[in-house]
Amino acid sequence: QVQFVESGGGLVQPGGSLRLSCVVSGSIFSIYPRGWFRQAPGKQREWVAAMTDGGSTMYADSVKGRFTISRDNAKNTVYLQMDSLKSQDTAVYYCNSVDRDYHGVDSWGQGTQVTVSS
Repeated sequence: QVQFVESGGGLVQPGGSLRLSCVVSGSIFSIYPRGWFRQAPGKQREWVAAMTDGGSTMYADSVKGRFTISRDNAKNTVYLQMDSLKSQDTAVYYCNSVDRDYHGVDSWGQGTQVTVSS
């Protein structure tokens, strides 16, 4: 079984940046890409970004050009660099394995809160 521990969230002003980290433990290897999701208050959780073992990246249209996903296999860590943040990016961010329908595959971690506000 795989576990995810997210960190790096916080309060940032519009236009600012944050970098989220996700340490993966347990069953490290997966046939699925690793990725990030988010859930805003009163909304369903949505997929944000994913990265395959081969290094291919995919992004939701709402974050394309502003967010960058990366991974450090030696540290079993997945990152999400978030630039040009908007108030609409306020949410709890989670990482997980991503299936072909852009749903999370494994159990969810506790997430990390990102709040974009002046």
